[in-house]
Amino acid sequence: MSIDIETARKVAHLARIKVDEDHLPALAQEFSNILDFIEQLNEVDVDDVEPMVSVTPMRLKRREDVVTDGGFPEKILANAPDAREGFFAVPKMVE
Repeated sequence: MSIDIETARKVAHLARIKVDEDHLPALAQEFSNILDFIEQLNEVDVDDVEPMVSVTPMRLKRREDVVTDGGFPEKILANAPDAREGFFAVPKMVE
């Protein structure tokens, strides 16, 4: 795919990148090279390839999803300007 100088100018403007007029032909060529490479990637057959998150097989560590109070609610509530009955107290905002 070929990118012309006007398209390169427009992309640079949208990206808020100042490009001198004499550098626009090189930028257009770089954009064309990138798009050609993407077209090459589209030719690769990946039908039998499973998606992966890493090049090495790995499994994320998991933990049981349990709701807790954090283990030290008194220390947490000590930071509050106003705490009552184990909760943060805030002013009423809606009547």
